[in-house]
Amino acid sequence: MHPPLLTHNGVSLSTNLFTQQAKCCSKRFLGIRNKNKGLLLAPLFLAALIGMCSQARAADQTIIGLVTKTEVNPYFVKLRQAATAEAEKHGAKLIPRFGKFDGDNEGQVAAIENLISAGAKGILITPNNSTGVLGAVKKARDKGILVIALDTATDPLDAVDATLATDNFEAGVKQGEYARKTLGNKTPKLAMLDGTPGGTVDTLRHNGFLKGFGIKEGDPAIVGKQITHGAQDEGQTAMENLLSAHPDINVVYTINEPAAEGAYAAIKAAGKTNDIVLTSIDGGRLGVEYVKGGKIAATVMQFPKIMATRGVDYVVDYAKDGKKPTGFINTGSQLITDKPFPDLPSKDTKWGLENCWG
Repeated sequence: MHPPLLTHNGVSLSTNLFTQQAKCCSKRFLGIRNKNKGLLLAPLFLAALIGMCSQARAADQTIIGLVTKTEVNPYFVKLRQAATAEAEKHGAKLIPRFGKFDGDNEGQVAAIENLISAGAKGILITPNNSTGVLGAVKKARDKGILVIALDTATDPLDAVDATLATDNFEAGVKQGEYARKTLGNKTPKLAMLDGTPGGTVDTLRHNGFLKGFGIKEGDPAIVGKQITHGAQDEGQTAMENLLSAHPDINVVYTINEPAAEGAYAAIKAAGKTNDIVLTSIDGGRLGVEYVKGGKIAATVMQFPKIMATRGVDYVVDYAKDGKKPTGFINTGSQLITDKPFPDLPSKDTKWGLENCWG
């Protein structure tokens, strides 16, 4: 579609002439030749043309929505920062939205509907629940919007066009294998601090840990489980409750590093820092610092920057040529510890601090 033409004293002018800022400032647009008056300055006319030029550029700008589980979790802050920077690099506009809390499906549904109305070409989303936003996602895709899940897969996987995420089962396996080796010959008394019920990330990490640890669900080695929603305060309360009921706990699984931070506070208060193997997943700066300081035995690092930047790139490409990514795209994970085992690939905290997020 061609931009509208304007005429002044019989001269036709196209807003295409203003699509580059350098041309907008060119002297040839400072006035228009009038057969009786020589050079006539037309500031109001030029202002109108420049305004129309700006509107044309805005109409052509690709709008990308980003919907995260929450606003303040450092992991989602990094996703937002990386996506914003990548969008700016491409001249696209990123609109961030988020749930009020981990598990706020209604907030995410409202965010998707808002982005549909805003004319988003693509939506990147970390679903709070694997099924909770599927209706809104279908509505977006039916309108030709590219929808990519980041970090958290939907159920079914093809409810979105593609998923960019850590293989969370694999990450859980790495966490479980390390925890079991660190425990050595001790009989395990395992506490599990889970995230949000029904979330694919929670389920995959939980099951992966058990696989790596070498046990199955229902094994008597599991002395207790608590929900933390991945939050520090809930992680601390959960660990306090579990230690009160099972003071012989000697190994702890945590869904993420905020939950691990809370668990460590409870373990320290109970005077059991030398008795319990605490492990986690995320790879944020605080988590790596905790490993370096000996508070967490190991963590498994994710790479949210890769998820965010690739997601933005896919939307930009889709806006240009209609090409869509498909399926699950693994963005990788890495075990981080300063007490490695020869048969478990890992990186130390020096590498971790150079490559972490947050």
